[in-house]
Amino acid sequence: MSATTLAAAERGESPARRAVRRFLRHRLAVFGLAVVVLFVLAAILAPLLAPADPLATSWTAIRKAPSAAHWFGTDENGRDVLARVLYGARASLLAGVVSVLVALLIGVPVGLLAGLAGGWTDTIISRVADAMLSVPFLILAIALAAFLGPALENAMLAIAITASPVFVRLARGMAMEARATDWVEAARALGNPPWRLGLFHVLPNIVPPLLVQATLAIAEAIIAEASLSFLGLGQQPPAPSWGSMLNSAQRFLTQAPWLAIFPGLAIFLVVLAFNLVGDGLRDALDPRSDRR
Repeated sequence: MSATTLAAAERGESPARRAVRRFLRHRLAVFGLAVVVLFVLAAILAPLLAPADPLATSWTAIRKAPSAAHWFGTDENGRDVLARVLYGARASLLAGVVSVLVALLIGVPVGLLAGLAGGWTDTIISRVADAMLSVPFLILAIALAAFLGPALENAMLAIAITASPVFVRLARGMAMEARATDWVEAARALGNPPWRLGLFHVLPNIVPPLLVQATLAIAEAIIAEASLSFLGLGQQPPAPSWGSMLNSAQRFLTQAPWLAIFPGLAIFLVVLAFNLVGDGLRDALDPRSDRR
């Protein structure tokens, strides 16, 4: 235990407050959190912030360059690009958060079951997870989305299924590590069933690594949603999505580069922000990182 940890314990600082203090010292993580909050607010307040209806077309304003009337310009149908970027944030953030939450709901219980049960149950679950992890993330997501059909909901389900093996492996490894500890052995000796061991004794102790992995997985899920929408397997036109906007923009890269610049920049910023937040959480929740 470091001198800083001892000093914090002596002044009664809780682990949560200590983690917040570490996180706030991580300037890039704080910047990333600010960017994430900005995008979330933009998505929620899109009806108030958008200068126009994202679906409204104007044949007199086709592919107009950025101006005072249209800050991000207009697209090939005369629709305001800023409005579509704001509403597209809803699809991307919703896909990222919901798909990762579903992946957690699938992966964590299955991983805990494998780690605590052991035997053939662990063998079967581990082999299935290894088989899914052997296929590149995006390739598997595309295959599942194509099987389920083109829709944002199906894309989110495909991303969730594809991301779940990572949480299975993480929960399994942490459960196997915790299974050998004295306090889990004591709880088992008292007659606690496996489900109670996993829910009340193992799960609370693996929340920090799961939180870090979930934050990083959201960034990957946003990229996956944009890729699926780009291929026509996600959000369906004319509903705005950053991926579908990039798909439409590829035909006009020389005549109207702003069509690709702004949705591409939005994807870059939000993915970078989530990765920075994930790095900051990893440092903040690691007891070994308690330093001044």
